[in-house]
Amino acid sequence: MHGTPALLLALTVVLCVAAITTVLFQRLRQPVVLGYILAGLIVGPHVPVPLVADQRTIQTLSELGVILLMFALGLEFNLRKLVRVGPTAGLTALIQASIMVWLGFVAGRAFGWTTLESVFAGAIVSISSTTIVAKAFDELRVKGALRDLVVGILLSQDLLAILFMAILTAVATGASLSAGRLGTTLGQLGAFLVALLVVGMLVVPRAIRYVSRRGSPETLLVASLGLCFGIAYLAVAAGYSVALGAFIAGSLVAESGEAHAIEGLVRPVRDLFAAIFFVSVGMLIDPALVARHWGATLALVALVMVGNSAAVAVGAFLTGHGVRTSVKAGMSLAQIGEFSFILAALGTSLGATRDFLYAVAVAVSAFTTLTTPWLIGGSERVAAWIDRKLPRRLQTVVALYGSWVEQVRASPRRGTVGGRVRRIVRALAVDSAGVAAIVIGASVASAPASRWIAATVGLAPGASRVALWSVAALLAVPFCVGLLRNARGLGLALAAGALPEAAAGRPDLAAAPRRALVATVQLGATVLVLVPIVALTQPFLPGAPGAAVLAAAIVVLGIAFWRSAANLQGHVRAGAQVIVEALAKQGAAGAAGPGEDALGPFRAMFPGLGEPVVVRLSADSPAVGRSLSELGLRGRSGASVIAISRGGASVMVPTASERLRAGDLLALAGTHEAIAAARELLGASTVGGAPGAAASA
Repeated sequence: MHGTPALLLALTVVLCVAAITTVLFQRLRQPVVLGYILAGLIVGPHVPVPLVADQRTIQTLSELGVILLMFALGLEFNLRKLVRVGPTAGLTALIQASIMVWLGFVAGRAFGWTTLESVFAGAIVSISSTTIVAKAFDELRVKGALRDLVVGILLSQDLLAILFMAILTAVATGASLSAGRLGTTLGQLGAFLVALLVVGMLVVPRAIRYVSRRGSPETLLVASLGLCFGIAYLAVAAGYSVALGAFIAGSLVAESGEAHAIEGLVRPVRDLFAAIFFVSVGMLIDPALVARHWGATLALVALVMVGNSAAVAVGAFLTGHGVRTSVKAGMSLAQIGEFSFILAALGTSLGATRDFLYAVAVAVSAFTTLTTPWLIGGSERVAAWIDRKLPRRLQTVVALYGSWVEQVRASPRRGTVGGRVRRIVRALAVDSAGVAAIVIGASVASAPASRWIAATVGLAPGASRVALWSVAALLAVPFCVGLLRNARGLGLALAAGALPEAAAGRPDLAAAPRRALVATVQLGATVLVLVPIVALTQPFLPGAPGAAVLAAAIVVLGIAFWRSAANLQGHVRAGAQVIVEALAKQGAAGAAGPGEDALGPFRAMFPGLGEPVVVRLSADSPAVGRSLSELGLRGRSGASVIAISRGGASVMVPTASERLRAGDLLALAGTHEAIAAARELLGASTVGGAPGAAASA
């Protein structure tokens, strides 16, 4: 028992200092996470304060904080939610991780780091911290669709981190990274998850229900935590992270229907060990080492905060989430955490990186952890500001894109469209794999192939390399053409579900929004495919040819997108005119009957504008006397005002400076969720029996 005094001393120092700092931060109305990190800096070994806790002991206890935080997160994020948000969150994580790996690699090379160090830097800055985000969301009481999306992205990132570890280990040790080896890694991960979920669904919910019926709350707590630690241990034994195992344990326990009771029992224990975890992060900060590498630290902090926010926002928007939710999700994930430490330590242990990279990773994590609560808290205002600054054409597309995706999901042809989309996605995967294989193969074989060409044909070494890359470019052309054609095909397939073409001989009233949807999906799909290719091939290419190709594709497709947005703007203005006329017929307040839908005929005439809903502003509405810009309506809700009718006057596609008045009739367009948020923000009542009104009530 000689270790007991050391353990008691470490806990006493950590918890007492943490209590003082968190009380201080609460008085200052700042997140308590920042107080925990400051406490860690004070009791850590790197500052001259005579209060030092044993770092190894605290690091061991902090693992319990990670496990319990992830278990609690899994309790509220059951398997049904995971299945619902998994595909979109996975795509968003893939876009974000690809962009950040590429940017991190470029930043590392700019600082003169080796190729391997730059590759590790890219992987380090691409993985956000599930633990930090979970704690910040709890403090700020973030719930609903945003929390579900962010947790889905974080879980997808954790799975990507496992793949990064396998890939980087193979690269750093000089072992060949064949498609077969990568496929084996993926297969093992998939088999582990499937086996764990299948067996867990058969055993865990039944066991928890049995304990709940026959035991006391104390027994339920002990049984739940026993399952939590057991499944976390299975994950570690299989070579994966405790965070992944604990999250799955929470999701399985949630299927028992006892999640609410267990969450209340676990919360005090979770909060205690979560505090120790964040103190342990603060203990890792070495101010002297940070000062020595301040340039790289600040550059990577800026890269994580700006790059992660933008990459997640772009990915979330392309997968059907509005600007508001996308921006808030991006700013919630602007940090790195525990998996980044693991990747940095892996590079050091394999001799692939120098010691400074681990210190820089810890410093970047600490700085971004400090800013995370503020970024989450300010994301609503930033989303509204971004929406105000978007060009009018882009505002229109952004406002309607979510409703188009919603129409695809609700389409009666969803099964047929889904089958076609899956075939196109497989073709895109083949095209992207072909391009990547040709580029990497040409790079790896460049030296011996150039010598062979020089010896056989008699060309100079420089000309031999040019000939080799010319052949590689010709071989890649069919795959690149197929990539662009399949990206357009994906847009056409989705448009067929959301905005089907009119019957032969009838005017195609959905042509403008359909072209805008196709152009948006083609641009998004091209970015989704090219960014991972650029990230994967960048270490094998001199200079930045991959980035140049990506930029050229974005410019060309962006021009087509901009033109289609202009056509859509005209379509919206024409629709607004019809809406204004329909609203004028309603006349004074209360003219519409409870089941009457004034915009019923409009929806057939102007498809592609979703299901607009008419709302009326009462005299006591908080929006009366304020402009749309001051309200930040579109940025805060995702809905757009297409038209306003007030007495004998009317406003079509109002500008941001338009002020609202009591009695105004507003036609709102957007997803059902966006319209519901707009109604709450406006304090307005729905007029008539629009289909969207019921859905959003």
